Amino acid sequence: MSINENDVILQVQDLKKHFMPHQGLLQSLGTKTKKVIKAVDGISFGIRRGEIFGLIGESGSGKTTTGKLVMKLIEPTSGKIVFNGEDVTITDRGRTKAYRRQVQMIFQDPYASMNPRFKIRDVLGEPLIIHKIEGDRLRHEEMIIKSLTEVKLNPPSDFMGRYPHMLSGGQRQRVATARTLILNPMMLVADEPVSMIDLSTRAEILHMMKDVQRDLGLTYLYITHDLSTARYFTDRIAVMYLGRIVEMGRADDVIDNPIHPYTRALIDAVPEPETGMVDIIKELPISGEIPSPANIPPGCRFHTRCPYAKPVCSEQTEPELSDVGNGHFHACRRWKEL
Repeated sequence: MSINENDVILQVQDLKKHFMPHQGLLQSLGTKTKKVIKAVDGISFGIRRGEIFGLIGESGSGKTTTGKLVMKLIEPTSGKIVFNGEDVTITDRGRTKAYRRQVQMIFQDPYASMNPRFKIRDVLGEPLIIHKIEGDRLRHEEMIIKSLTEVKLNPPSDFMGRYPHMLSGGQRQRVATARTLILNPMMLVADEPVSMIDLSTRAEILHMMKDVQRDLGLTYLYITHDLSTARYFTDRIAVMYLGRIVEMGRADDVIDNPIHPYTRALIDAVPEPETGMVDIIKELPISGEIPSPANIPPGCRFHTRCPYAKPVCSEQTEPELSDVGNGHFHACRRWKEL
């Protein structure tokens, strides 16, 4: 999975995040053994400068935890995070603050990430104060207007005096994006940025984000469960299952030629138009629910739900990512047979 180091802005190497569950009374008396929750269990990937890299998977796959690790909102159990050639896995408070200015995050719920008592002018001005950006009030106002213009909230003066509850969901997500851009970052982590927006508005927001990425030369880590938006929006994707990456490659290649049975199941679950109607709900064509990260199955961790599983899938060691060419990796032992 080697990528030219000069071309990479973020490198994640064997990253793990294990949580210890809260200890109850019975556990404290020694009647039960605590099991470690392996939310992220050894993942590696690199993101090129100016690239949109997607992280795909069901709820519980570990993709949001990965985003929090990259943002340094939580500390990894082990592994390494290298940003712009510098190891940022363990940093002091000052370096962490500088890193977060370079790597900003767009949260899933824009309303929850804003102070409801702040006007939009104050929402966008807050990062400038926190990071002690030089300039007087007039200069900061110019930066706020510029960021609102970049996300196509025009004219900016119509929005600066409003409160978050006075905006639509799409407008709030544009403000949330503007708040990240005001610090002139190098990279954005977007965690399900359109999942709480009306279907009719999602394409507009993604189009705006893509325009901003192209115009400013930004890099995105795009986290989602929606393969249909990932195909439109991303350059490369990594599919996560139960804390591990099971397939990775160019978005079109992975979606048009999926190798891992889990990737195939996610693609089969994408709604398709049928004579003017759209199936809103489609079940995954695999049985059961994703296992607990505190009780990961032996061997291939997908074998408990895989329709093609054989005894060898659970008896042998966990398969590693293998390259089938053109930068397309997978972790299925029986891929040639399938």
